[in-house]
Amino acid sequence: MTLTHFDAQGQAHMVDVSDKPETAREAVAEGLVFMAPETLALAIGGAAKGDVLGVARLAGIMGAKHTSDLIPLCHPLPITKVSVELEADPALPGIRVTATVRTAGKTGVEMEALTAVSTACLTVYDMLKAAQKDMRIEGIRLLSKTGGKSGEFRAAP
Repeated sequence: MTLTHFDAQGQAHMVDVSDKPETAREAVAEGLVFMAPETLALAIGGAAKGDVLGVARLAGIMGAKHTSDLIPLCHPLPITKVSVELEADPALPGIRVTATVRTAGKTGVEMEALTAVSTACLTVYDMLKAAQKDMRIEGIRLLSKTGGKSGEFRAAP
């Protein structure tokens, strides 16, 4: 298998997408923030810093928009939609974060969806760390992607 971000000499480069057609693309990613039930209650009920889930949602949206500034070889993309959902899940216990990103472009938005999830999870941690420092961020992964030459991808459940 050839990795697209390296040239024949093994040097990193930005992939040339000049000849690729623009297509509708979407990526969905998820991540989990595990915490004690008491910390989850703070997240749901409003912590001292305010609306934890609302702030994390905005951070995730901003993260998606800044992906090419953070990941060196990502193309800046005209993102047409970013949604970040944060759901309290008592069974974890914790917060389940899901991000959906869309564009019409020459390359996919998988990294934008993963960055949105990562940024939202980190923001949940930041907002709640005064209550619990041993929270865990786990399971950040791509759930699905559509569009482009490689077609559709769906992660195993």
